[in-house]
Amino acid sequence: FVKKDGVVGAEYVVVDGNAIAEQHAIGMADRDAHQPVDANTIFHWASITKTLTAVAVMQLRDRGKLSLDDPIVKYVPELRRVHSENNAIERVTLRHLLSHSAGFQSPTWPYRDDSKPWQPFEPTEWSQLVAMMPYQELAFEPGTRFHYSNPGFIYLARVIEAITGDPYETYVQKNILTPLGMARSYFNISPYHLAADRSNNYTITRDSAGNAQTVANGREFDTGITTPNGGLNAPLGDLARWIEFLSGASPWSKGDVILRHKSLEEMWKPVVPVDAESMNVPPEFMGLSFFLFPRGEGTHAITLVGHTGHQAGFAAFFVLNPQNQRAVIVAFNTVHADSDRKAYAQS
Repeated sequence: FVKKDGVVGAEYVVVDGNAIAEQHAIGMADRDAHQPVDANTIFHWASITKTLTAVAVMQLRDRGKLSLDDPIVKYVPELRRVHSENNAIERVTLRHLLSHSAGFQSPTWPYRDDSKPWQPFEPTEWSQLVAMMPYQELAFEPGTRFHYSNPGFIYLARVIEAITGDPYETYVQKNILTPLGMARSYFNISPYHLAADRSNNYTITRDSAGNAQTVANGREFDTGITTPNGGLNAPLGDLARWIEFLSGASPWSKGDVILRHKSLEEMWKPVVPVDAESMNVPPEFMGLSFFLFPRGEGTHAITLVGHTGHQAGFAAFFVLNPQNQRAVIVAFNTVHADSDRKAYAQS
């Protein structure tokens, strides 16, 4: 599939319990440098970052620092500037944000014009988001349906920062990445000692004659204030440690140093259908920041847990079966410019 679809480089691992059962790489991490994808290659994980942000919120919940039913305006009063019918903004809770059912818009940066290279990749300062709030509105009554929202996770990160006094990146590093031994994971621009392993990323475009061109986007980019919804970079080996923890197979899955497994199972209970109108068959649900895929019936029924990520020229996903602690993690460094032909679409 990778060769057929023009993907420059990709890698996947199969996790079985607390070990990697398979690991396969194909193609180039950097085409022009003739640098192949290997076990050290660092990919960008985009929205999969949200699963770390959500676990950080649940850590604070379990430690008695917050309630999921707290209104977000308790911690982020600036959101009162957002327009809402019947003052619905006051009814938006942390639970709504975690389940993408608050009613906020999907993009964080709806005004970017890609033809203007001087514009930042993402907003860099909180003040920019605050300035946009009077020109935004809640799309529906909180909790009534699903609508994927990137800025919602910036607001959750503000809660983490308000309670702990740590910047978001510092809190996650201290309380998730370091305990799990994810030593080659980081946010945004690569540290010097890891920069050589970071994959480039590519977009496949077509000219007026229909000829395909594969354009390199550059290895480094800064997700700015949007880091909590999509700033993580890591090799697949580190992501495997994260999935091992989620599955319950990691030594860190025991006890509450990171998060009790009971709390993870709470996050994997359906909150809202992902697309009730389409009548998805099989159905898909959103839990607390995890996509849920029920499969089978009766004694054969299982619920798969997962998330996708797509940013710049990177596309990635993981799918976990909590019952047998097996998972697959996949990363591509190439996407198609046509939005309905992302490189992972057929996987």
